[in-house]
Amino acid sequence: MPSPEPSASANEANVAEQLVRLTRRMQRAQKRHMAHLDIPFTPAQSRLLRIVGHCHDAPPRMADLAERLEVVPRAVTTLVDALESNGAVRRVPDPTNRRVVRIELTDTGRSALRALRGARRAAAEEILAPLTAAQREVLGGLLATLVDGPGEPHRSAAPA
Repeated sequence: MPSPEPSASANEANVAEQLVRLTRRMQRAQKRHMAHLDIPFTPAQSRLLRIVGHCHDAPPRMADLAERLEVVPRAVTTLVDALESNGAVRRVPDPTNRRVVRIELTDTGRSALRALRGARRAAAEEILAPLTAAQREVLGGLLATLVDGPGEPHRSAAPA
């Protein structure tokens, strides 16, 4: 007697578990690639650095960073303090409202961000190595759909 087909919820649970395992594997690979770099940032500080690096129109406000990181403003202050003490970011006054403080990358921060992006790309290459170019393209399309949501236009994959 053939074994019954797994239920849709069992398949979804399996996919969810695979996504979690893949994410952890990616984080471990990135950590390995970063080990030889002399970058003294925590994962949260690295994420804040990436967010600031993506703000090309104007340096973000502290409140913008708190919203993007989904944390309370006090947590952003702690992260910015640490990055500022490492010379990666600086606080600058908003030209239109002197009560507002914006956060911008320094040359040191831009250099660290390039190194972080390089480590992430190297980790992705390591993980994606078993896939053919066609499989990578299919995976990229599937991930774009999941990241952007159904019916949303796919944004180009900017390095995070």
